[in-house]
Amino acid sequence: MSNASLSPLPSADRPDVTARLRDALLGASFTADGLLELLGAPAYAALSRSETVPALRATRGDTPLELLVRLFLLQQPVPHARVADVLPVDVCLESGWLDRAGDDEVAATVDVRPYGGPGGEDWFIVSDLGCAVGGAGGIGNHAEGVVLGVGGASTTLAGLTVRTPVSAALDLGTGSGIQALHAAAHATRVTATDVNPRALHIAALTLALSGAPAADLREGSLYEPVADDETYDLIVSNPPFVISPGARLTYRDGGMGGDDLCRSLVQQTGERLNEGGFAHFLANWQHVEGEDWTDRLRSWVPRGCDAWIVQREVQDITQYAELWLRDAGDHRGDPAAYQARYDAWLDEFEARKVKAVGFGWITLRRTDAAEPSVVAEEWPHPVEQPLGETVRAHFDRVDYLRDHDDAALLEAHFTLAGEVVQEQVGLPGAEDPEHVVLRQNRGMRRATRVDTVGAGFAGVCDGTMSAGRILDAIAQLVGEDPVALRDRTPAQIRLLVEQGFLEPA
Repeated sequence: MSNASLSPLPSADRPDVTARLRDALLGASFTADGLLELLGAPAYAALSRSETVPALRATRGDTPLELLVRLFLLQQPVPHARVADVLPVDVCLESGWLDRAGDDEVAATVDVRPYGGPGGEDWFIVSDLGCAVGGAGGIGNHAEGVVLGVGGASTTLAGLTVRTPVSAALDLGTGSGIQALHAAAHATRVTATDVNPRALHIAALTLALSGAPAADLREGSLYEPVADDETYDLIVSNPPFVISPGARLTYRDGGMGGDDLCRSLVQQTGERLNEGGFAHFLANWQHVEGEDWTDRLRSWVPRGCDAWIVQREVQDITQYAELWLRDAGDHRGDPAAYQARYDAWLDEFEARKVKAVGFGWITLRRTDAAEPSVVAEEWPHPVEQPLGETVRAHFDRVDYLRDHDDAALLEAHFTLAGEVVQEQVGLPGAEDPEHVVLRQNRGMRRATRVDTVGAGFAGVCDGTMSAGRILDAIAQLVGEDPVALRDRTPAQIRLLVEQGFLEPA
């Protein structure tokens, strides 16, 4: 790996300097909230689209915060004398956080982006220059080994991770260290791996500048640096999942054929999880001619694990190739080289009979159940982040339904989940609706079609009566045989519990 075109990094062995820099940043309100207040919502949102002009216009003044935004986020040289009023400039120069630019200006050697933690913490994500703004789209340096800042994938993974106190957490392919940083807030011990030594260095800077405990940082691909007998309560990974011909960019290209890297990662995870432990991954997977994508993903799930697989998006192979060619900036280069690379992507997909590529989340939970639950579904609709509590609740419901047969369900008591509404669809003036839909306004924001019995049942679930007694009352009301209603309704109750519309009382 050659990092010749990447700038030297600040020292990761100067906690005194890091602490002073952190204090100075906080003192100037260089935080997520401070940034939003300074820039305003439109300019703040523009940064996520790699557009810096609105932010540059909003930081034309001379306040300490404007100075720091230009320096650490917008890659602008600033006057040495002015920085000295805000930062410990001499030690920042000596330890490598800043570099001289001309006779009287200084420039940052890394990007630093304020990031708000889930508990209101003021954190900072360090990344290579040009990588703090807009995630992958904002990269200004495409050298091999470049380390990204915060992108949409990073925040998605952080949001869907179950956050409970754990003894040991593992972040595979840590990059800038954002997942390790989140884990450090609720894990006694955090281990992070990356094949890129530069990423490990930057992750150490992220943790230190955020005031978090240091992690055990290990160089190597995925599980390679982890001993066979090491197990964890939480494993997270935003791996280099892009399905590409070759491995040009370390941060995104896994270097294995097709979706083999994601498959291998998931399959190796079962033996690394402690009982009840969770693993969360983002992944791409191939849609192969003549094969159901859910069958492909189910085959990845290791023995002894429950799984919840959610496909969020599908792109045909041309859309997919164009997305990642733009990500690398190839569309701005030589047209002949762009065409050759585009051809190479399509050749790769054609050879593997791939017609499309799916993107989504994979969550595993270690279980001792005789028959683990594997749910694979497509859900491209908007959801409410963070989803960690929704994910944990999904697996709690899996346990509940596994332990309750139909007879036990009829004896159980349920309550309607919060913020569930009912929608009726039918012709205007019709006596009865054509169908009834229950819709969630929280979490996954699911919608499910029910019959009038199911809607009536859900509507009266307040925990006071058993499911069987509610059905007996409905049977009497509609003139139906109560035994027949008890026989046919448990499947609908089971579905409503599985999808989170009903909660055991």
